[in-house]
Amino acid sequence: MADLTHADWLERAARLRPVTVHHIDGADHAGTGDTFTVIAPRDGEPLARVARAGPAEVDLAVAAARRAFDTGPWPRLAPAERGRALIRFADAIEAHREELALTIALEMGKPVAEAYGIELRAVAATFRWYGEVADKLIDEAPQTAADAVALVTREPVGVVAAVVPWNFPLTMAAWKVAPALAAGCTVVLKPAEQSPLSALRLGRLAGEAGLPPGAFNVVAGEGPTAGRALGLHPEVDVLAFTGSTAVGRHFLRYAADSNLKRVWLELGGKSPNIVLPDADVAAAAASAAWGVFFNQGEMCTAPSRLLVHSSIADDVVDAVVAHAESLRLGDPLDPATTMGALVTADHLARVQGHIARAHADGARLRTGGQRVDRPGHYLEPTVFDRVAPDMALARDEVFGPVLAVLTFDTEDEAVRLANATEYGLAAGLWTSNLSAAHRISRALRAGTVWVNCYEEGGLNVPFGGVRQSGHGRDKSLHALEKYTDLKTTWMQL
Repeated sequence: MADLTHADWLERAARLRPVTVHHIDGADHAGTGDTFTVIAPRDGEPLARVARAGPAEVDLAVAAARRAFDTGPWPRLAPAERGRALIRFADAIEAHREELALTIALEMGKPVAEAYGIELRAVAATFRWYGEVADKLIDEAPQTAADAVALVTREPVGVVAAVVPWNFPLTMAAWKVAPALAAGCTVVLKPAEQSPLSALRLGRLAGEAGLPPGAFNVVAGEGPTAGRALGLHPEVDVLAFTGSTAVGRHFLRYAADSNLKRVWLELGGKSPNIVLPDADVAAAAASAAWGVFFNQGEMCTAPSRLLVHSSIADDVVDAVVAHAESLRLGDPLDPATTMGALVTADHLARVQGHIARAHADGARLRTGGQRVDRPGHYLEPTVFDRVAPDMALARDEVFGPVLAVLTFDTEDEAVRLANATEYGLAAGLWTSNLSAAHRISRALRAGTVWVNCYEEGGLNVPFGGVRQSGHGRDKSLHALEKYTDLKTTWMQL
């Protein structure tokens, strides 16, 4: 990767022949012949025509997963064997890392250097981690009276549907698919219609790695058709979703209208990033800028509300603006690019709408705010200060490279501002005071609080939100709780 130039990636892109058909029961499946077009954000041009899954294709995929669970080998393998298969899957992902990174950059606009160095590293590591822990889970034998034995075992829940977003198309898939497979479940994955190509390739790699037919299936299609069909399907036992809060509500309704399947949701965010007056200003500003502009700001955890003590606000905002203006906005296939294209023209227009509203509400634009005059969906990194708590920019999730700066004068005010949101996914805090770090972290209503850092952590710690950011956890051993049922066996002696 380090030796590849912009010209090298362009040449590879010209030669790429992406997978455009579903992966069902261990084989390619073209469906009915109906297709939809994937547009490349880098230039706005058609990238591929992909098989469109409707209820019929979803039925086939779920039926394959059901057979594989009810009668196939996957749930019946020894956990160590499942683990070895997942490690082979991780090896296959590593072997095709450049191809997958290129596919992601083309389909959703992420810089290829980040797709390769961050996303694909995380994807392979996730499958490897769950492969390594698959045979290390421990059941329970609670103490009983002398005339009985009790066992509490975790058993795979059955067929899992995973519906994932376009911003991290394979990372979000891995966070759901890997623990579900490790638990012994079978899976149907539906990627976002904006970014199906990498997931369809992942389906083929699963077969090449030796996963049995039906254990892992991938169908491409739109949310209102394929997603809805999975949400309503009576043979899906658990549905795991990452995406918007509005769509999460739909999946809860689908579950209520069908078989009351469990639905695990990781939804939106409007994460606060608090900078106290004793913080390392340079480090806080650099991290704030990186966090909100990384991945073009298309992150549910993006620290899109910067809450700064009024005594240092000018210094912090000036430093953030300088970082924003130093970013290299350009072709995702250029390794020098540090900020790529937004995923679709419609999404770009929505983000521009948020910027227009911020202007109208009286926020002050410090930098950016303009669409870049070139083919594709590019927007300058944007910073607004003088944002009031009641402005839309302080409340609504933008999901783009737009930062709202608010100021506070007291610790209590900072906490009130941070918690003044319907979301609760993540938060950041910058301080050199250990007592303040503990005190404020406890007061923040968020699934993750980063202190003197942002977006840090490992696979051994859980990730997820509270309030309207969802429930349930990805990553760590806790993720396995979503894909297993507890069974009590009581034996009278």
